[in-house]
Amino acid sequence: MIALDEDAAGGTGGDAGGEGDPRRPRGPGRAGRVLALITEVPAAILVLVEVGVLFTGVVARYVFDRPLIWTDELAGILFLWLAMLGAVIALRRDEHMRLTFVLRRAGSMTRAFCEALSAMVVALFVLALLEPAWSYVAGQWDIITPALALHDAYRVAALGLGILLMLPIAAVHLARRAGWRLAAVALLVLAALAGLLWLAQPGLLAIGNLNLVVYFVVLVGLAVAVGVPIAFAFGIATLAYLSNVTSVPLTIVVSRMDEGMSGLLLLAVPLFVFLGLLIEMTGVARAMVNFLASLLGHVRGGLSYVLLGAMFLISGISGSKAADMAAVAPVLFPEMTRRGAAPGELVSLLASSGAMSETIPPSLVLITIGSVTGVSIAALFDGGLLPAAVAALALVVVAYLRSRGDDVSGVVKAPLREVARTFLVALPGLVLPFLIRAAVVEGVATATEVSTVGVVYTALIGLFVYRPFAWRRLYPILIETASLSGAILLIIGTATAMAWALTQSGFSHDLVTLMAATPGGKAGFLAVSILVFTVLGSVLEGIPAIVLLGPLLFPVARALGVNEVHYAIIAVLAMGIGLFAPPFGVGYYAACAIGRTSPDAAMGRIWPYLAAVAAALVIVAAVPQLSTGF
Repeated sequence: MIALDEDAAGGTGGDAGGEGDPRRPRGPGRAGRVLALITEVPAAILVLVEVGVLFTGVVARYVFDRPLIWTDELAGILFLWLAMLGAVIALRRDEHMRLTFVLRRAGSMTRAFCEALSAMVVALFVLALLEPAWSYVAGQWDIITPALALHDAYRVAALGLGILLMLPIAAVHLARRAGWRLAAVALLVLAALAGLLWLAQPGLLAIGNLNLVVYFVVLVGLAVAVGVPIAFAFGIATLAYLSNVTSVPLTIVVSRMDEGMSGLLLLAVPLFVFLGLLIEMTGVARAMVNFLASLLGHVRGGLSYVLLGAMFLISGISGSKAADMAAVAPVLFPEMTRRGAAPGELVSLLASSGAMSETIPPSLVLITIGSVTGVSIAALFDGGLLPAAVAALALVVVAYLRSRGDDVSGVVKAPLREVARTFLVALPGLVLPFLIRAAVVEGVATATEVSTVGVVYTALIGLFVYRPFAWRRLYPILIETASLSGAILLIIGTATAMAWALTQSGFSHDLVTLMAATPGGKAGFLAVSILVFTVLGSVLEGIPAIVLLGPLLFPVARALGVNEVHYAIIAVLAMGIGLFAPPFGVGYYAACAIGRTSPDAAMGRIWPYLAAVAAALVIVAAVPQLSTGF
C-alpha cells in the first residue's frame, strides 16, 4: 500500500510535507500537543494490545487446544477504535492519501486556492457526518455482543468520537492553509456548487442513473484533482448524492463506513504494516539484502537482481509497498550509484519492482480483495507467488539488457566465507516469509492472526539475534502504523458507502449486463478488466479501486467461468502497473521520493520495465494455472 504523497514510509513522502510546504501546520501548539497525546498514546497501545490479544488466541487454540471465544470479538471492538484514532492522527499529520499531480503543475495562487477548497471539503464532510454518526451510536445501544455481552455502542462510539476529533483539526488546517479570505472564497464556491446541484435536482432525477456520472465521476474527479484526500472525496460525493437525489437518511453513510472498516480480516492491515516497519527497525531487511548482495553483487547487473530479489522476499513479510521500497533502496542505491547507475534508472527499477511484487503475500490488496469479495485469502496467498515470479523474471531480462554496459572491473567477488557468513546472519529473516505462509496453510493461524506470529518472531530475533533493539524507535513506529492504517481504512469505509450507493441505484446490474456482453467472451472480459483496473490503479490506487469494483465485477467473472483467484491476481497486477506508471501513478512518486530523485529523471526510463510487467500480466492472464496451480 502507498500513501499518495505523504510520509507514510518512514518519512519518505514526496514533495508533500517538506520544509516550507504550505500544507504543513506551522507548529503543533498547545491544542495540537494535547490532541496528539489523547490520540497517539491510545493508538500506540491499541496496536500492541491487538497483537497480544490475537497472539494469545493463537497460542490458546494451537498450543493448549483451548480456544478462547472472546479474542476475535475483543479484537474487532478495539480494531474500529484503532482505525478511527489512526484516521484522526493521519488527518492531524496531513498523511491521508491524496493525488497532487495537478497541484504540482499549478501556479502558486491556483495551488493555494485548491488547498483552501480541499481543506473546506474535509471540514464540511466531517461537519455533515457529526450528527448522523452520534445518531448511529445511539441506535446501536440495544445490540449486545455475543461473547463479551457489551453494548455495540461502545464499539461504534469510535466513529462518533473520531469524527468529532476531526472537526477541530479540519478547522485548524483550513485556517493555517488558507486564511480567512481564501477560506471564504472556497466556501462560496462550494455553496454555489451545492446550489447548482440543488437547482438541477429535477433534471438529475429525470435522467435516472446517468446522474451517477455527475456525482461519482465529475464530482469525485474534481475533488481528487484539487487535492481532496481520496477518503473524503468519496465521502462528500456520496453525501451529495444521497442528500440531493434520494430520501435515504445520512446515518446510512455511517453504517456503511462501519461495515467497511469493521471486517476482522482487515485487522491484518495495521498488523502487517507494523510488521513491515518492525523488520526494517530490527535489521532483518538489511541482513537479507546484504546476503543477496554478497551472492550476486559482483555480476554485471547483479545489484539490480539483488534489488528484485530483496523486493520479492521482503514483500512476503511486510505487505506494504512503501515499507518494502524504504527498506531496500537505502541499502542498495549508494553502491549502485557508485558503480555508475543513473538515479532515474534506479528509481525506475524500484518502482517496477513494486508493481511486480503486488501479488506476493501478504499483500494488503490481496487481503482487501478477500474481505470484500469472499475469496479465500489463503488461496490468494498461494495464487500470488508464481505470477510475481513471472513478472520478476521479465524484469530480470530488462535489467540484464540495460546493464550490459556496466563496468564491474573494480568489483571484487565476495569470498565463499563472506557469502556463508551473510547467509547465516540473514537466515532468521529468510525464514520469516516461509513461516508466515506455513502458519496459514497448516491452519496454525488465520490470515489475520498470522501477522501477530510474524510480529512476535521478528521482535524475538530483533532482541536476541539482531541486537541491539532500538526501543526509542518503537513508539514512532506504532504511531506510523496507526496513521497509515487509519488512512487506508477510512478510504475503505467511505468507498464502501459509495459502493452501497452505486449498488442501490441499480448501477451494479447495468455494469454486470454491460461487462457480460463484452465481445470476445471470457478473453474480452479479461482484456477490458485489465484496462479498467490499470486506469483505476493509477488514479485511485489499489485498495479504493478494489473496494468499489470488486463486489461488482467478481460475480461477472464467476458467471463467465473465470476462476476467482485467477481474476484477483490479474486485477492486482493490473492495478500495480497503474499505481507505478507516470504521470498519474502515485506509487511512482513515492519511489522517486524514497530514491531522492526528481520524477522527471525517471519518467523516460521506466517504460521498458513497466512493459515487462505488462507482458508478464498477459502471460498470467493467458495461463490460469500460474494463479491456480497451488
